[in-house]
Amino acid sequence: MEEYALQAVERLTTRPAEPYETISVTPVTPVLGAEVTGLDLSQELTGRQEKELVHAFLAHHVLVFRDQDITPEQHKRFAARFGELHPVALAAEGSDPHILEIRATKESRAIAGNGWHADGTADTDPSLGSMLYITEIPEGGSGGDTLFANMHLAYELLSPAMRSFLDGLSALHDGALPWATAGQTPPADYDIPRTEHPVVVLHPETGRKLLFVNGPYTSHITQLARPESDALLQMLYAHIARTPLLQCRIRWQPRTLVFWDNRCVQHHAVWDYFPHGRYGQRVAINGTRPQRGSTT
Repeated sequence: MEEYALQAVERLTTRPAEPYETISVTPVTPVLGAEVTGLDLSQELTGRQEKELVHAFLAHHVLVFRDQDITPEQHKRFAARFGELHPVALAAEGSDPHILEIRATKESRAIAGNGWHADGTADTDPSLGSMLYITEIPEGGSGGDTLFANMHLAYELLSPAMRSFLDGLSALHDGALPWATAGQTPPADYDIPRTEHPVVVLHPETGRKLLFVNGPYTSHITQLARPESDALLQMLYAHIARTPLLQCRIRWQPRTLVFWDNRCVQHHAVWDYFPHGRYGQRVAINGTRPQRGSTT
């Protein structure tokens, strides 16, 4: 591994001791994810618990809470401690506008999230993050894991020359692309989001740079010719998918809730359990428009 990459990993793995008094936090890998114990999410958080959770969230980006018995209202209440709830796009009539059902059955021919992506990046203000609560896992208890990848580290493992080049670029994110990829047409009344975002953005709370492109939503880099853009984007997507050091793998159990930072993490819901089923509910939290950092 190149020296700059070793230094980037070392910075992440030599954190000072974390000041937790009300929760226990156990890292999933040295660079991404942590399991949190000591909380009952059906109960209101104390101010101290909330402060420690925010610290853990910004440090680890993916938090896993197991053995939780929560109602949809408690799920939404917990998410609302971190920001205003993000409405579900194209919510079914009569359904809760803030709860997205994640369901796969033997009749499914595709599932949500089966590929590396961040949620809703074509929006002007993509979500801060999501909380997915899984209550049914595939028969036999195997399959259906979710992979997560650290986009801070994805950026930092690139060469200094490549990072400098990417810092000044922007890309168009197009909400119609996932529909086209699936061979479908969006509903006529759907206001398709299309937004240009920097290729490298700053995390709004930590100020750290991260890579902000993903296969389902990113159309092209606006400063480059299409063949150049396609080649560069494919290189970046391969970097994310084929660099295990960036990733952690979460194995679901019934009554598990995972909270991930959509601003700096991509995820991939692995569909390796057909024809078995899986069910959960997701609540998302409003975010802000991604901002470019200094290129100096």
